[in-house]
Amino acid sequence: MDEIIDRLKKVRKGAMFIIEAPSGTGKGTVAKELLRRDPNIKFSVSVTTREPREGEVEGVDYYFVTNEQYDEFLVQDAFYEHVDSQYGPRYGTLRSEVDSFINVGQDVLFDMDWAGARQMRKKAGDDVVTIYLLPPSIKELRERLVNRGTDSKEVIEKRMGIILDKISHWDEFDYVIVNVNLEETVTKIQKIISGERMKRVRQVGLKGFVRELIKEAEDGK
Repeated sequence: MDEIIDRLKKVRKGAMFIIEAPSGTGKGTVAKELLRRDPNIKFSVSVTTREPREGEVEGVDYYFVTNEQYDEFLVQDAFYEHVDSQYGPRYGTLRSEVDSFINVGQDVLFDMDWAGARQMRKKAGDDVVTIYLLPPSIKELRERLVNRGTDSKEVIEKRMGIILDKISHWDEFDYVIVNVNLEETVTKIQKIISGERMKRVRQVGLKGFVRELIKEAEDGK
């Protein structure tokens, strides 16, 4: 029986899980906890044209490329999603990087905004599962941003404007969770992941398994 279970696991197709949330909602903490608890989830490493910051590692934090290399990726349609800027750094998610995981049954976690999620959905279809985290209240969200102590009042007010725009896209996501408690939120997302893994469309080895069952039944007649 264990051999059968292991064989089915190996032929499962991985999923792309996108988590989006307004700044201060706890998205980063939730993502880190999911990665810590589940070794079958990998975090997506993006391509960027900006210079590495102190302590950043190639292939761990980002893949650092030149603008010329980035342009070549665009010509090759090598991105699942990308963000271009006329004046600032450019970012993108490589198809080859993601596909190398999902094709062997490994799930990939993305920290991505609603615009990126739209691009991913358009190109990857049912392989994409989107999750939106909402704050318990705007008052609490503002308090979290203030308590961070990293931004001025002006920056916080600017962030709040962006946050309201982000929240307006909540209904584009498959699952929506109000992040009141970290443990409860992580547990809910783990249940979502477990359910998505069991979907027939991801269990690509089931056809062969069912054929074997039918053959076994017919041979036993």
